[in-house]
Amino acid sequence: MSFPNTFVLLGFSEFPWLERPLSAVVLVSYLLTLVGNSSIILLSLVDPRLQTPMYFFLDNLSLLDLSVTCAIVPQLLTNLWGTDKTIAAWGCITQAYIFNWTACAECIVLAMMAIDRYVAICRPLQYTLIMRPSVCVQMAAVSWSSGLLNSLLQTTLTLQLPICGHHTLDHFFCEVPVIIKLACGDTSANELALAIGAIPFAGMAPLLVLISYTLIARAVLKLPSAEGRHKALSTCSSHLLVVTLYFGPAIYVYLQPPENHTQAKFMSFFYCVITPVLNPLIYTLRNKDVQTVWKRILQSQGGAKPLDAR
Repeated sequence: MSFPNTFVLLGFSEFPWLERPLSAVVLVSYLLTLVGNSSIILLSLVDPRLQTPMYFFLDNLSLLDLSVTCAIVPQLLTNLWGTDKTIAAWGCITQAYIFNWTACAECIVLAMMAIDRYVAICRPLQYTLIMRPSVCVQMAAVSWSSGLLNSLLQTTLTLQLPICGHHTLDHFFCEVPVIIKLACGDTSANELALAIGAIPFAGMAPLLVLISYTLIARAVLKLPSAEGRHKALSTCSSHLLVVTLYFGPAIYVYLQPPENHTQAKFMSFFYCVITPVLNPLIYTLRNKDVQTVWKRILQSQGGAKPLDAR
C-alpha cells in the first residue's frame, strides 16, 4: 500500500486518567525548556565571559534541545488535550527526521564537550591553542552533519517500506523503529541499518566520554591539593550529570525487549520532555559564571528603574 495520509498516535491512551495531569506537566516543561535554553544561548551571545568553548558547545546542546522539543511537544499536547490522536503524514515524517537528527547529534556534542573538559584539565597550558574557535566550529559541524546524515539514511529507508493494515503507532511521537513495525514487508535490512547506524552515536560517543573522564580522574587524583581537585571536578560535574541523564534513559530504552513498550514509552517521555528542562537548570544552578551574568543583568535592570522614574 502507499504511504498513508495520517497516522494515529496512541500516546498514553491506555492510561486515560493520566492524560490531564500529564498534559500539565508537559506544558510547564515546554515553557521552561523554551525559556531556559533560549536564555543560555542569549547569555552567551551578550556576555564575553561566556564566549568560551564550553559555552559554545552548551549553546549547541540548548539548540538541539529546543529543536527536539518544538518538533514533538506541540503535537503531544494536542493529543493529550483532545480526543483526536491523529497526525498528518508530513508531520510524522518531520518528527522522525528531526528526532533522529537531534538525538544523534546530541550524542556527538556530549562527546565533544567531554573532550573539551579533558583538554581543559589535562592540557591546561595548550587549551587555548587546541580548542581555538575554528576547531570548535569544526567539532560542532561534525556533530550536526553526522546526525543529519544518519537521519536522512535511516528515515528515508524507513519511508520506502510498504505500509499496510492499520496506521496506529503505539507511541506519543513518530520514531523510526516504531514506524518500521507497521511495515508488512521484510524489514531486516532496515533493522540492520539501524543497528550499524547506532554504533557511532550509542557506542563510540559514550565510550569517548568514558575514556575522557577516566583520563580526567587520573589527572585529578595526581593534583597535590584538595582545593585543586575540588575545583577541577566542579568544572566537570554539570556535564557529567547531563551525560548521565542523556545516555542513561536512551541506553535503557533501546536495551528493553519489545514487550516492555509501555516502560520504554515513559523513558522516552523523560528524554524528550524532562531532560531538555533539566539541562539549562543544571548548568544555571551549578555554574558560577552563568549565575554571575544573571545577577549582573538583574542588578542592571533594578538600577535602571530609579533612572526611569527621574
